Amino acid sequence: MLFAILLTKYLLPMSIYLLADDVYDFPSANLATPDGLLAIGGDLSPERLIIAYSSGIFPWYNEDEPILWWSLDPRMVMKPTDLKITKSLKKTIDSNKYSCSIDTNFDRVIEMCASVERKDQDGTWICPDMIAAYKELHRIGFAHSVETYDGNELVGGLYGVSIGSVFCGESMFHTKTDASKVALNHLCNFLISNNFDIIDVQQDTPHFRKMGASTMPRKDFLKLLKNYVKHPSLVGNWGDGSATWKEVVIN
Repeated sequence: MLFAILLTKYLLPMSIYLLADDVYDFPSANLATPDGLLAIGGDLSPERLIIAYSSGIFPWYNEDEPILWWSLDPRMVMKPTDLKITKSLKKTIDSNKYSCSIDTNFDRVIEMCASVERKDQDGTWICPDMIAAYKELHRIGFAHSVETYDGNELVGGLYGVSIGSVFCGESMFHTKTDASKVALNHLCNFLISNNFDIIDVQQDTPHFRKMGASTMPRKDFLKLLKNYVKHPSLVGNWGDGSATWKEVVIN
């Protein structure tokens, strides 16, 4: 019954693919519905998540739903060099009010992204299964966090997935003014210094447009992604110097 409800909710008569638990392949992202829904089911194993992100696909669902896989059209992206720093944000950065780190507190960052309330958002899509899955991706070196501190207090941050020269942003939070923007600036500086090509912002939002992101047709994004994920991946902890460049074979 739930599957039938979902099919009705998400744009019948378009095809939505049912994933097998033991097969990690996805249909082409170009086959997604107009709203971007591509597939349903499967799991959140590291293998499946890495293949998904490498294919322009990401999970997004509520806790009471099965896993839903999406590829939006158009796709919002941002070059790390395109980040727009407003005068007020520059003032905050230059004041050294906040300090930033990378991969020092991933678990707390994702938990805060799930729990901090946001305007015009009822609840969170970052359910316990999602949190556990991304903590495992972090443990094996593919998911990363940026932390913003005011003294010893964690007041902002973000996390995402890195494959090749692409950083796929997942979520961010702040409890004090500009703290998440400071984290984004810190991330962009790190990505620039390590020759990353693009941040996959996924959804078109006014907030990220103001920060320098823009949209492109999904088909164009997928062409770029296909090349970028072939680049070596910086796998491991980005904060303690232990990360190494590795060729990641996407099956």
